[in-house]
Amino acid sequence: MEAKKKNQLKLTSAQIIPLGFLGVIIIGTLLLLLPFSTASGEHTSFLTALFTSATSVCVTGLVVVDTYSHWSLFGKIVILLLIQLGGLGIVAVSSSVLLLLRKKFLLKDRVLLRDSFNLSSTQGLLRFLLQVIKGVFTVEGIGAVLYAFAFIPKYNVPKGIWFSVFHSISAFCNAGIDILGPDSLIPFAHDPWVLIVTMLLIIVGGLGYFVWFDISTSVSHFGKYASREDKRLSEHSRTVLLLTAALIASGAVLVFLFEKNNPATIGSFSFGEKLLHSLFQSVTFRTAGFCAIPQSGLTEPSSLLGCIWMFIGGSPMGTAGGVKTVTVFIIVLNAVSYIRNRKETLLFGRHVSSELVQKSTAIVSFSLLVTVVMVFGLLLTDHFSLVDTLYEMFSATGTVGLSRGITQILSPAGRILVIIAMYLGRIGPISIALFFGQDDQRKNYIRHSDGRFYVG
Repeated sequence: MEAKKKNQLKLTSAQIIPLGFLGVIIIGTLLLLLPFSTASGEHTSFLTALFTSATSVCVTGLVVVDTYSHWSLFGKIVILLLIQLGGLGIVAVSSSVLLLLRKKFLLKDRVLLRDSFNLSSTQGLLRFLLQVIKGVFTVEGIGAVLYAFAFIPKYNVPKGIWFSVFHSISAFCNAGIDILGPDSLIPFAHDPWVLIVTMLLIIVGGLGYFVWFDISTSVSHFGKYASREDKRLSEHSRTVLLLTAALIASGAVLVFLFEKNNPATIGSFSFGEKLLHSLFQSVTFRTAGFCAIPQSGLTEPSSLLGCIWMFIGGSPMGTAGGVKTVTVFIIVLNAVSYIRNRKETLLFGRHVSSELVQKSTAIVSFSLLVTVVMVFGLLLTDHFSLVDTLYEMFSATGTVGLSRGITQILSPAGRILVIIAMYLGRIGPISIALFFGQDDQRKNYIRHSDGRFYVG
């Protein structure tokens, strides 16, 4: 009887990971409620602390109070730590602590870490984790140094270094939270250095750790005596790089066409600045949350494009949100294969398993369903325009952080809806389905007779 109870209390990875994020959000809320977390003269309600903790852990960037003025230095440090935890992943951070403490890594710990990174095997997992931690801090350090060239001359040495570190971590983790002022990067709209550094950090964070190491391995073998296969990037890395380039380039072209004559955004800029801001907007659409032009001034076609790009997001095993580039591309490829009467879906000459197609379809379907439900919910609780509501909710579930200026005036019910949307977007709506679902694989051995259904 006791053994049966123990089995019932065992949690799967699909349950531990969402609970881990929820636990950190609660701890972050309690820390932000401390009197010395708030700047002098400001008051922090429970809902404000909860919203800020959730947007930090979920690396979203939507804020209901101005981060630069509402929070004390301690509060900003808490927010930065929450961003770093959320970007790396709760399981990855806790696993790193176990390694530092030289604690024994049990099989269940390895399985949990494997699932948190969405890997297929536990082989070489600890080495992969160490590479991730080393790579993350290296990139963030380089980003801080690059930011320092702009921030130190403007804000003096101590403040410039602090701003450089904060925004490097925020940009790399695709959080989009800043402490520069009430207008994000708009004051730096004519500073190409800050915009380019921000874009590079966002892109690198959104590529995914597997792609990093694959590129590193390929470069290390370049010019050496190694097989052609060793020098070649994997099909996953090639797919990610091509999709990333295609989405950024096509997004930039479309933003340029939609906004080039819009005086509310880039209409008054020079041709070179229009190109740079179109590129920046295309990059930040895909889960970053920083803005260099007023989002409320975007035309409706640009806002719709933003919703699509926010929904797609970055690439697997990175700091970006969304349903991920490869996920969407697999569904598109599967549709193309069906139209061309192909029996299998191929990508770079490799077979895409039916299980992967099913998983991709489930992720996109659940995510879209959750987003649409949340849009209807926000339309009921708050009476914003459809464009503003769509933009806000696609930004929340895609963990992007861009807003057309309605986040700070959300009703309490609206704030709760956005918190739920950010949380679901970070862990993935499909994770919640698996959390409550029962894994009964015995039913897979039962073969039912074919039903007669009609689609299309």
